[in-house]
Amino acid sequence: MRDRELYARILGIEAPWRVEGVELKLEEGEVEHGGGELSCPECGRRGTRYGTRQRRWRHLDTCQYQTVLEAGVLRVECEEHKVKQVRVPWGEERSRFTALFEGLILDWLQQASIAGVAGMMGLSWDEVDGVMRRGVERGLARRQVEVPERLGVDETSFQKRHEYVTVVNDLEGRVLHVSDGHGKEALREFYGQFEREELERVKTVAMDMWEPYIQVTQAYVPQGAEKIAFDKFHVAKHLSEAIDRVRRQEQRKLPGEGAQRLKGSRYLWLKNPRNMDWQRWKAFVALRDSTLHTARAWDYKEHAMTLWDYRSRTWARKAWHAWIRSAIRCRLEPVKRVARMVRKHLEGILTAVVQRVTNARAEGIRSSIQWLKYRAAATATANASATPSTSISVALISTPMGSPKDP
Repeated sequence: MRDRELYARILGIEAPWRVEGVELKLEEGEVEHGGGELSCPECGRRGTRYGTRQRRWRHLDTCQYQTVLEAGVLRVECEEHKVKQVRVPWGEERSRFTALFEGLILDWLQQASIAGVAGMMGLSWDEVDGVMRRGVERGLARRQVEVPERLGVDETSFQKRHEYVTVVNDLEGRVLHVSDGHGKEALREFYGQFEREELERVKTVAMDMWEPYIQVTQAYVPQGAEKIAFDKFHVAKHLSEAIDRVRRQEQRKLPGEGAQRLKGSRYLWLKNPRNMDWQRWKAFVALRDSTLHTARAWDYKEHAMTLWDYRSRTWARKAWHAWIRSAIRCRLEPVKRVARMVRKHLEGILTAVVQRVTNARAEGIRSSIQWLKYRAAATATANASATPSTSISVALISTPMGSPKDP
């Protein structure tokens, strides 16, 4: 097999493009390509030739040698779209890399940071970031978003100074929408994409007890008030925060020896006892069985966590009413505040109970967003951009339609 035919197959070149020559160079690698179809890339109509533009693309390495394609790409003048550059089959119009090379970069980005991939591939941080952005644009263009029956809405901090983004996902964990802020407008951006008839298929919207999200969902989703669900994860989060407030208040009030009992115990109260090792479990049991106010607050949380197993809305309502009455009568103000909040949003909690709704996947999404933030913040201090001392030059040429081909 001749080298030209070999590289035509490697590059996936088809008529009217063909490989003109392959040359091994000791200093630098180049790929030359010229010609193209004389038709407008926008409308497909025949146009007139308007010169060429010389361009270069980085391609997948051949063995240990860097491979670069260089071509004079035809420009076509169209009556409607003026002068346009003919599209080449191996890369996008805005990219200096072939599609296969960009695919390799995207594969590596699933395993390493932008800075790490840039250093490994001999590229700059901005070049790798551009590949990633184009990949995201292509993915979003292909995706057809339809309203799922079960939605999840959550927020996560994005930068310092308490800046947030709103994340909408289906309850299987697929991200549907991300927007800046966590006010009404952030969620309205998602609902505003759909007609009211499309939103009628929504059966459940799991969210935190955040009033802007509640109001927008009720305004856009038909019978939205009946479909909102406040799941176990969010209720547990509020109760855990109440336990920590009680602990801090109690630690400040206790005399010296009593305060020492609570010192360093924060994560014992917040951690699931099933995930404790033996030493921590012994220390926690001593605190749990004490007369500390923090232990009482912990008991209220654990009791609430047992109320999610009901199948009947009626019996679940009775059990939650009993818990609310007891919690409001206790003298632990942080627990009382949560109890009043639960009473206000009880119907949404009952919806989550009887429908077995959980937005726990949002926690995984939030962790992924935090990891992406970390990776994006990692900038390369020095990006090696030098080309290998030995490279391969592949010359490509396009034969205009109707022209004879070389043998």
